[in-house]
Amino acid sequence: MKKEIHIIGSGFSALAASCYLAKEGYNVTVLEKNDTLGGRARQYKKDGFTFDLGPSWYWMPDVFERFFADFGKKPSDYYTLDKLSPGYEVYFGENSSLKISDNLEDIYSMFEAEEKGSAKHLKTFLDSAKSNYETAILDLVYKPGISPLELVTTTTIARVTQFFSTIRKQVRKNIKSSKLIKILEFPVLFLGAKPSNTPAFYNFMNYADFGLGTWHPRGGMYKVIEGMVTLATSLGVHFQVDADVEKIITDKDKNVSGLLVNGQKIDTNLVLSGADYHHTETLLDENLRQYSEKYWSKKTFAPSSLLFYVGFDKKIKNASHHTLFFDTDFDLHAEEIYDNPKWPTDPLFYANFTSMTDNTSAPEGKEAGFFLIPLAPGIEDTSALREEYFDKIIDRFEKLTKQEIKKSVIFKRSFCVEDFKKEYNSYKGNAYGMANILLQTAFLRPNIKSSKVNNLYFTGQLTVPGPGVPPALISGKIASELIKKNK
Repeated sequence: MKKEIHIIGSGFSALAASCYLAKEGYNVTVLEKNDTLGGRARQYKKDGFTFDLGPSWYWMPDVFERFFADFGKKPSDYYTLDKLSPGYEVYFGENSSLKISDNLEDIYSMFEAEEKGSAKHLKTFLDSAKSNYETAILDLVYKPGISPLELVTTTTIARVTQFFSTIRKQVRKNIKSSKLIKILEFPVLFLGAKPSNTPAFYNFMNYADFGLGTWHPRGGMYKVIEGMVTLATSLGVHFQVDADVEKIITDKDKNVSGLLVNGQKIDTNLVLSGADYHHTETLLDENLRQYSEKYWSKKTFAPSSLLFYVGFDKKIKNASHHTLFFDTDFDLHAEEIYDNPKWPTDPLFYANFTSMTDNTSAPEGKEAGFFLIPLAPGIEDTSALREEYFDKIIDRFEKLTKQEIKKSVIFKRSFCVEDFKKEYNSYKGNAYGMANILLQTAFLRPNIKSSKVNNLYFTGQLTVPGPGVPPALISGKIASELIKKNK
């Protein structure tokens, strides 16, 4: 008889785990509370426009390749990738923007033109970043976070000082241009923390950026979800949508014995949750929860976001597929996320126009716009505040890119803190999980295996290795291997 497991949620980590477990001979059922699969990586379609609701950056292509290779497949078996050139553009003010090329030599030249001597420092920095990337991605991030000894290797011992310095110190040691500093400090925002709190070892994100480039799956990030679902289905995974798990049922010996789904009991003795970790523990009796509310309240969470999905009746000029607006105070916005949570005074923001490079995203002659403002999780969220901030960023966009777009809006949809709570049961409405600061790295993150309930496991952005799509794929593999080992 096949071993059986139920997986809660259908985001990247849950889908990855479902594939690995099915390959190992498990009878896998995935339960998704929403009406479509993908977790936060769902899709929104309206009037011929297509938007990714969640992740929009495709970095670390090697991690995706490694995932599919574990099943004798390639990403190209499921979707087509285009390398973006430029990878992205950064605005620093009026008549001031830099485009990040898709090759290193052009990036070195751009740095040198901006600050004499900086290309030499960038090469040294990226040599370190590449070495750290190989150490992290080929080895460390695939550890289950059970013991601090997982981090002790001859390589990490030699680089131990990088865990106690920060990205900010490393970047600013030799680079003085405020523009170049912002470009180099930006990638760690994907880890959900300030550069001043992120260990220097995480400069491997800069190698992911400059060394590996920025890619786009034709048809959007949801094509990756569809590919993973196709793979999982071929391996025998069963999917149920509109399946809201209301309780994890245990027996007197603290073993998982079932799930309450839409008011009906499902018998199961093995559960993996890819849903929000905090939420999953609220599905247990209080005495069976590993982490208290006090524990969660003291953790540093990655930001939430205010998102807008906008259909425009014309093509947008003077912007790129990915465009970052760093024309305001980087540090002040970070303080208003992490140190003094409030709606930002002058927010940095990000705009994404997939239809500039992918004609499947919008009708001909029109543009699909995705706008994101990072916010502190747990703050007040009202329709009035959303409108106020939409006007703020569109006014700035128009001024910086020298065009009028507000009158060209056909429709817009917003998504913010309260939606993250409602749609994903997200703790405080965070968008990216728990930040990867030193005291929340590896074995210091929440456990993959419950210490209080037998046969209950966790995967996703609140456990190892951390936030982001590639780490989610890795998390699914780690969790499945731990389940296999313990069984």
